[in-house]
Amino acid sequence: MDLLNTLVDKGLRRELPTRDEALAVLATSDDELLDVVAAAGRVRRQWFGRRVKLNYLVNLKSGLCPEDCSYCSQRLGSEAGILKYTWLKPDQASQAAAAGLAGGAKRVCLVASGRGPTDRDVDRVSDTIKAIKDGNEGVEVCACLGLLSDGQAERLREAGADAYNHNLNTSEATYGDITTTHTYADRVDTVQKAHAAGLSACSGLIAGMGESDEDLVDVVYALRELDPDSVPVNFLIPFEGTPLAKEWNLTPQRCLRILAMVRFVCPDAEVRIAGGREVHLRTMQPLALHLANSIFLGDYLTSEGQAGKADLDMIADAGFEVEGADEVTLPEHRAAAHGGCGPHAEAGAEAGTETGTEAGGGSGCGGHGGGGCGPCGQGAGEAVAQEPVREAARGSEARTDLVAVRRRGAGTDLAPNA
Repeated sequence: MDLLNTLVDKGLRRELPTRDEALAVLATSDDELLDVVAAAGRVRRQWFGRRVKLNYLVNLKSGLCPEDCSYCSQRLGSEAGILKYTWLKPDQASQAAAAGLAGGAKRVCLVASGRGPTDRDVDRVSDTIKAIKDGNEGVEVCACLGLLSDGQAERLREAGADAYNHNLNTSEATYGDITTTHTYADRVDTVQKAHAAGLSACSGLIAGMGESDEDLVDVVYALRELDPDSVPVNFLIPFEGTPLAKEWNLTPQRCLRILAMVRFVCPDAEVRIAGGREVHLRTMQPLALHLANSIFLGDYLTSEGQAGKADLDMIADAGFEVEGADEVTLPEHRAAAHGGCGPHAEAGAEAGTETGTEAGGGSGCGGHGGGGCGPCGQGAGEAVAQEPVREAARGSEARTDLVAVRRRGAGTDLAPNA
């Protein structure tokens, strides 16, 4: 297929596809799907080899959010039966993180619901970052606290944070249909603040909210312009008790097309399969590893994920390997340009070697349903109806049996699912 050959060539050169080319990926047929995955897989292997980075979410403060994001189980007025608790203490958060690190995670994502942190909240999170890093040499820490005020990104960086997550979620044109309590421009501003402070920016999207193909392409192109190091791709988890609990617009095939499109547009970024992969990709999850090079391990913020052991088995059975703590995630050119991430920045030159990419090749905390926070990419994944989804994406049966509220791990006395 000429389209796929063109996209592979552009991906290997880090060249931006045209909008028509990106839209064409989303419009491919099921008969062409494996060809699409194979083509995007070549780009993924060029920059990331067969490594899969594991990330682990710790929900520092659950529910009780004053924002009205329509996709979120933690939103104002949500009737979803999620865990609700205020700030974990640093030792509690460190203990929660330890389970994920023991399972092979190299990044801990610290998430808190709410519009954005107060200065006192930044102090709390700074103490938590120190507690985690003191006990785990080389761990990466990503904060996800909502909209940042001036100076807060710098304080988090000084405290030892390596990255900051704040998702755009959907296109600017339709953002006002999702929430009324903050704007798309507010989100862009926070990503830019993280960049300016020297933090590795992590920003992604939520698919399945009734958006059109054009909306998906718009948000991914906006992300490419912001140039985050990590791009989490969340798939809507329609929680009962949220505004769009009946929105089931995704099929495994559409999820794969979306991931492929993101890989072609952001070829050398860490593409992370985030919240909703178990619900919507289901048995096709291993195929998605050919497109994305990063996943969350175990449970999400407010929803239950696949068991950590099952994640590890899936990675191994699919012929991939867990990225080690001593390996640099980003390709050499990106690690050098952005300072790498945490203690691995100095090792950036290793990323473009045979261990990190395919021979001859050149050159991350969103989980919704887990993986977001307040306006930062909020939790459990609810949706908003916008333009009608393409008919090809309709007809996915509602798998409410796969949507389970998290009842263990952070904020409980039960062992986490890591």
